[in-house]
Amino acid sequence: MNPIQEFLRHRRALVAPLAVAFLLVAVPACAQSHGDAEGGDMGKMDDMAMSDGNEVVAKVAGDEISMSDLETEAEDAMKQVDLQLLQCQRQAKQNRYDALNAELQTLVRQRLLAAEAAKAGQSVEDYQAAELESRIAEVTDEDVQAFFEENKARIGNRTLEQIGDQIRQYLVSQRRAEAESSFYGELESKYDVAYLLEPPRSEVEAVGPARGPEDAPVTIVEFSDFECPFCSRVLPTLEQVKANYGDKVRIVFRQFPLSIHPHAPKAAEASLCAQEQGKFWEMHDHMFANQKNLSVDELKAAAGTVGLDGEQFAQCLDSGKFADAVQSDLQAGVEAGVSGTPAMFINGQLVSGAVPYEQVAQVIDAELKRKGMDGGDAGASAE
Repeated sequence: MNPIQEFLRHRRALVAPLAVAFLLVAVPACAQSHGDAEGGDMGKMDDMAMSDGNEVVAKVAGDEISMSDLETEAEDAMKQVDLQLLQCQRQAKQNRYDALNAELQTLVRQRLLAAEAAKAGQSVEDYQAAELESRIAEVTDEDVQAFFEENKARIGNRTLEQIGDQIRQYLVSQRRAEAESSFYGELESKYDVAYLLEPPRSEVEAVGPARGPEDAPVTIVEFSDFECPFCSRVLPTLEQVKANYGDKVRIVFRQFPLSIHPHAPKAAEASLCAQEQGKFWEMHDHMFANQKNLSVDELKAAAGTVGLDGEQFAQCLDSGKFADAVQSDLQAGVEAGVSGTPAMFINGQLVSGAVPYEQVAQVIDAELKRKGMDGGDAGASAE
């Protein structure tokens, strides 16, 4: 997220109470659905599913409609309902984890402050003021002016006089967050803090083209779409992961062509036809570098560029040999909770979108720490 996006997000905090109110309504609704799955209405549905199918659910002009008839006709609709319920349950679990994790971090920080204050012979308040507050750099008028000038095009028609106070508040908040992160990070290292609260995980099979050893302590399963511009933007992040973590991370690619991208399904097949000749990653890189040239004819023309046998590749692509494999990946992604691309599962933890390297590194480092291992060069960033 760039500075102006973060600033605008900060401005939207003014409507946070409305978001919280929605969350309080939405989460219990999901939780209620989850509870119903163990009893109540969902329990009644389970009873119906266990019937022999001969139960009559309607009579029309002397004809009967059985439960078996109804279930057959409603099969596709019920699959969608089941997926929605599963997604709702996953979100409820994630919300619960986020709330607990935030509170856990607060508790850890309180204990770190208390330990350090006791060593210094100070009260917690005095120690915090001396050691933390002093790290927070003052925001000057020049800082506000510089931010405004750098982001003027994205801010729109608002003047510095109109938005200056909000910019200042944002910069103060940003610098406090940076200072706290640095300060508490040093204390966590000093006291060898380990966060062991288990995050929600999805069971995602790590099958498909891969880079990295099979026994790597961290596996990233990426669901991606060759025609998706956001998917191409996450490539530098993954390259940085490979460079900084080496054999500690395995990256597995799975197909998730979106219906809004007309060339994506065949591009997905093309990558698997290339894999058949041992050139998956070469075709992968070529297609992401040429996302506006993914028609079947253009893919065939690119075969020689990436070192493929053109005739074999063309036959594979025309035959639809790997169409079922693409659909299998797509279904697996939907069942795991993927709703857009790119989507990465880091040891089962879902990370959605073209997130920056630092966000991915934070998850990887936490996973390595759980296994008693050192992280990578998490301070590095992708170019």
